[in-house]
Amino acid sequence: MSDRIVAVLAGGLSHEREVSLRSGRRLAGALRGAGHDVREWDADGALLDRLRSEKPDAAIVALHGGEGENGAIQAVLELLGIPFVGTAASACRRAWDKPTAKAELARAGLNTPDWVALPHATFRELGAQAVLDAMVERLGLPLMLKPDQGGSALGAQVVRSAAELPSAMVSCLAYADTVLAERFVSGTEVAVSVVHDRDEPRALAPVEVDAPGGVYDYSARYTQGAATFTCPARLPEETLALLRTTALEAHALLGLRDLSRMDAVVDADGRVQILEVNVSPGLTDTSLLPTAVAAEGSDLGTVFTALVERAVARA
Repeated sequence: MSDRIVAVLAGGLSHEREVSLRSGRRLAGALRGAGHDVREWDADGALLDRLRSEKPDAAIVALHGGEGENGAIQAVLELLGIPFVGTAASACRRAWDKPTAKAELARAGLNTPDWVALPHATFRELGAQAVLDAMVERLGLPLMLKPDQGGSALGAQVVRSAAELPSAMVSCLAYADTVLAERFVSGTEVAVSVVHDRDEPRALAPVEVDAPGGVYDYSARYTQGAATFTCPARLPEETLALLRTTALEAHALLGLRDLSRMDAVVDADGRVQILEVNVSPGLTDTSLLPTAVAAEGSDLGTVFTALVERAVARA
């Protein structure tokens, strides 16, 4: 079905504003190609008036970071009774906080690298060096330091020596008040997107990521040609199947809806180590969900048209 009025919400005020705008533009173009009447709206002070006065058939949250993934915009849409593509506000909050999501995944028996999350106040009150020493003693080196909330690998750094820890911690704290220190896992980095097809979630083919220096950072994610993607990933069939199953399990466990993307590493023993699960996957020219969609011969317009109809039917 076409001719829906669809509001694509993009931009916002997070550190990922520019990436969100790129995602929104690409998605809006794909939906127009599928026959929809698309409105591209920023998440600003005029948004509520637009939603009330123009009352779209459905909204799609193409916001990254901040209110786009922590459930805030989703809660507003729920308040206004606007059908929307994506996860409900309560589950967004759970997935957005990386330590909370990792704890749920670990409790369910899924693999995720060992970690500790500590707020800035802990380093200040107990002495930064003493806390960093205890962190290295517990988790070893190398470590991955990242903000406990946020996306696009902003503020994330691999720490290979104790001397690098203080500057990496400062980088993390520029984006969040809590540092997540995670044991660094070597292996094949992959992303597995999940989309709801009719009534069942379906895992798309895993995308293998080969980034410069082995670190898929902000520059590698959004600079054309900086990283190489292979879909399906160059892994044994049984590992590809395990990746799909794990992505579906994580999607269900965290209560996600419509679409998500699991980022993971397949380690030397063939285990899937979940790094995080994203409720608002990027849709830019260098993003991983569109790569997987294209690899199976489909396109964003087709995928999101089905998700829009699903959202409308839910309401």
